[in-house]
Amino acid sequence: MRKITYAQAIHEAIDISMERDPSVFIIGEGVPDPKGIFGTTLGLQQKYGRNRVMDMPLSENGITGVCIGAALSGMRPILVHQRIDFSLLSLDQIVNVAAKWYFMFGKAQPVPIVIRTIIGRGWGQGAQHSQSLQALYAHFPGLKVVMPATANDAKGLMIAAIADNNPVIIIEHRWLHNIVGDVPKGYFEEKIGKSKIISAGYDLTLVATSYMTFESLKAIKILRSGGFSIELIDARTIKPFDINTVLNSVSKTGKLVVADTGVKTLGFAGEVIAQVCELAYSSLEVTPRRITLPDLPTPTSWKLAEKFYPTYIDIIETCMRMLKVEGVKIQKLISKIRSSQKIPSDVPDTSFTGPF
Repeated sequence: MRKITYAQAIHEAIDISMERDPSVFIIGEGVPDPKGIFGTTLGLQQKYGRNRVMDMPLSENGITGVCIGAALSGMRPILVHQRIDFSLLSLDQIVNVAAKWYFMFGKAQPVPIVIRTIIGRGWGQGAQHSQSLQALYAHFPGLKVVMPATANDAKGLMIAAIADNNPVIIIEHRWLHNIVGDVPKGYFEEKIGKSKIISAGYDLTLVATSYMTFESLKAIKILRSGGFSIELIDARTIKPFDINTVLNSVSKTGKLVVADTGVKTLGFAGEVIAQVCELAYSSLEVTPRRITLPDLPTPTSWKLAEKFYPTYIDIIETCMRMLKVEGVKIQKLISKIRSSQKIPSDVPDTSFTGPF
């Protein structure tokens, strides 16, 4: 085990997969550029050549069709969109071809394609470049949707996705690429469709996706100092979703909060709550809560974005209300936290210099 960044973990996963299997290739806007998709594709073209590491024209639907055709012919393409918003231009190919082919032909013809997409806030991304569309893709049968939060899972789930015989959508948050974590060397897979308990607890169950896992960890640290024990579950995969891990936790805590990077209405957070209410309603002691984006287009102004995106502060406030903490105590704590914040709200840390 050694510590590497989330971006380095993705790079290793792609590099290892390409080295092991000559049918794997990667294509996307900016893949061979000097910045290499946050560093995740740097040097791959020099190592594997232009026939396996390719830039692509601004023709998302057409290129997606080409990649699906390659997958049907025995290749294993990795298609990269620097923003998930761009993948909407290839929605017809993803939803009506890739997702359905395996089932339409009696499970005899797999479609081994990975589609990497990037979500997230910061640096004035605005309404057309910062959507979190995981619920959209999870809606379609035939697609797996993966949202790794840690460097370990970025590598293990990417390798598993490339090895999978059918379409996998990998959703990366741009604020995660510089996060460091323990990652094993060599080839290993993390199971698609299995959640992970990040922090054990008994007072409340907190389910999080992607970057919200790290906002949740910040919140838990402060809540723990107040004597509260929070169980944090990193969803990791939202389709198929591991509801059993959540049910087991809620049966112990009786309380559920879901923190998602997407919008509220018809989102992933609501789906988790719906399943818990269907399958374990008697375990719930209070009404479950969801922490999500509002049902509005994303603002470009950082002053507006500051109010738009939920953070660990919102998680703390929600959890404390569910734990029946007095309102005056909550407000005092929140005011103290806000007054101590020094990093601008549109960047994850001082090292963040841009969206690419």
